[in-house]
Amino acid sequence: MALVLATDESGGPEIFASVQGEGASAGMPVAFLRLSRCNLACHWCDTAYTWHFEGDNRPHRSGRTYDRKANQVTLEVGDVAERIRVLGQKRLVVTGGEPLLQAGPLAELLEAVDDMSVEVETNGTVKPPARLDIRIDQFNVSPKLAHSGNPAELALLPERLAAWSADPRAFFKFVVASPEDVEEVLALKRSYAIPAQRIFLMAEGTDSATLHAREQWLVPLCLEHGLRLSDRLHIHLFGDTRGT
Repeated sequence: MALVLATDESGGPEIFASVQGEGASAGMPVAFLRLSRCNLACHWCDTAYTWHFEGDNRPHRSGRTYDRKANQVTLEVGDVAERIRVLGQKRLVVTGGEPLLQAGPLAELLEAVDDMSVEVETNGTVKPPARLDIRIDQFNVSPKLAHSGNPAELALLPERLAAWSADPRAFFKFVVASPEDVEEVLALKRSYAIPAQRIFLMAEGTDSATLHAREQWLVPLCLEHGLRLSDRLHIHLFGDTRGT
């Protein structure tokens, strides 16, 4: 089986070691695997090169589309596993795009690196099949709010939100750009009984100045509602770059 990966700046597969920049495991040393393709289209997506290919008319604020051939690479699962292993890390973060769209080959990969702990970053719309689900230690679920530009009927699926809420492995990471977005988060929290200790609010932004400005009003809202704050450590360290 094969996986379709995103590419780094050199055109090679985006497999690298770094520290996790967001969410519950921020600061942990990890190996990253970035898969290509997504079933949603966020206006502000900072990895649009994984889905906004030429001919895709879904809107993105940059207006830029990407050449698919230059931004995707297909590798056999065994090759991906070996590239991950040589990084020497104990934890693997699988991100995208939407990684669960490639559930079959991803399950095969995780069976090949079964001595690593695994977290998967997902938009929360796709149910992981059992073969994959049993291999995952942590889900970083990022449901897309109205300001993402995705229709709620595509991005906020009641059955999936209820299932993630009931799964103690699932941490919710909501990208927010205004205080009004937090009101939407609170409504979802109430509707699906999401535990506050598993909700992170993260400012939307791809530069330190924007993140700092938005965190000024976001921190008081976290205090008011008992929610957790996620920074974007990799942005402060490396900027908005691939493979970091």
